Amino acid sequence: MKIKRLKEILAGGESITVEFKQSKDKLSRDVFESVCAFLNRNGGHLFLGIEDKGDIVGINPRSVKKVKKDFVTSMNNPQKISPTFYLSIQEVNIDEKTILYIFVPESSQVHRCNGKIYDRNEDGDIDITDNTNLVSGLYMRKQGTYTENRIFPFAEFSDLKSDVFVKIRKLASNQKANHPWELMDDFELLKSAGLYLKDLQSGKEGITLAGILIFGNDQLIHAALPHYRTDAILRREDIDRYDDRDDIRTNLIDSYERLMQFVAKHLNDKFYLEKDQRISLRDKIFREVISNVLIHREFANPFPAKLVIEKDRVFIENSNKPHGRGIIDPENFSPFPKNPTIAKFFKEIGWVDELGSGVRNIYKYNKIYSGSEPTFIEGDIFKTIIPLITKATDQATDQATDQATDQADEDIRILLEFCKIPRSREEMQNFMKLNNRGYFRIKVLNPLVKGGLLKLTIPDKPTSPKQKYYS
Repeated sequence: MKIKRLKEILAGGESITVEFKQSKDKLSRDVFESVCAFLNRNGGHLFLGIEDKGDIVGINPRSVKKVKKDFVTSMNNPQKISPTFYLSIQEVNIDEKTILYIFVPESSQVHRCNGKIYDRNEDGDIDITDNTNLVSGLYMRKQGTYTENRIFPFAEFSDLKSDVFVKIRKLASNQKANHPWELMDDFELLKSAGLYLKDLQSGKEGITLAGILIFGNDQLIHAALPHYRTDAILRREDIDRYDDRDDIRTNLIDSYERLMQFVAKHLNDKFYLEKDQRISLRDKIFREVISNVLIHREFANPFPAKLVIEKDRVFIENSNKPHGRGIIDPENFSPFPKNPTIAKFFKEIGWVDELGSGVRNIYKYNKIYSGSEPTFIEGDIFKTIIPLITKATDQATDQATDQATDQADEDIRILLEFCKIPRSREEMQNFMKLNNRGYFRIKVLNPLVKGGLLKLTIPDKPTSPKQKYYS
């Protein structure tokens, strides 16, 4: 997060979503009580090196490394935080003093700190462990908010794919030697990953939707979520239909591999030297794209996820629970987890990094891959546009980016939804109720086309009277 935004949060003082801890030489005793409360409530911003009143004292330079290490170690210790949760720490210099910033997202699970359940209110962190009503309400809210936590008590363990368990253990052990999952049986692994839960209100327990999506066979997945599918499409020559297609309705692990294979089949690879290590830029970009499609998705929404490869771009759509609308600035946004349990699982097997890294990595590597900047548009449908061609000049790049950003308002979002079906210039202009044809073309149509947000149905004849545009 940018310094300017951090200063704005600091200036607002402590609140239900902001907490200051001095932690000058070591972690304050109650740091993890606040982390637990944020995870259980609505998430929040934790600052180390700040006094309660907001004065910056900073972390002792000799203690910064130790404080960071102790924080990460404790977050991975189930004796401290259970279930464990990965958080990243940002080191920030303000007024020549070092502070540590941790963004804590809301979790889809109920967490304990040292065996106690903490919740958050305006007065700080509250121990609600012995308050049955508050604890029950917390569990109900988590299961009602996050679709991934829905329990299916009649789902049979025999409907889970044993070969996926084998694959998962191998991937996890590749990330961490002697990973705990290696010694667990399948049921223990499921419970450890938060994929088998108990509803404290009804007493029902069973495999969650997340567990079914990760380990279930195709029949079980279809029974639990009939509308679930991911559509991979190649549309270069036949723009009305497709040149190649993979209709994917299987578990998330196999879906990831099939989507990566589809991308490898139809997109050129480029190699790049990063810190003396040769890497595949294509794989770097689409590892993040595909993980986002599978993880950060509102599964209750019947809208199918899509990955469409076109001549000069890849267009991705995903159902979403928006926390904002419009074009995202990768350098200044707060990520919100859509399915924290699934995201944490993917991190354990090395397929994703920390929350929010996907957008930044796509942005970073695509500028190297094609010389162009990707676009991320948040709404009820989250859209990602990955340009595949280099823009003519730096000036053109800057101009298109600026123009696309200027159009990131509600009217443009609605127009792009309208253009899901190809529309003529006149139809779009009438839809937006703009009388001036020149103004519409210069201020609206051209920037959207240059920014890659609108495509031409007759790209070889841009001035054709039969020309239409689609998003």
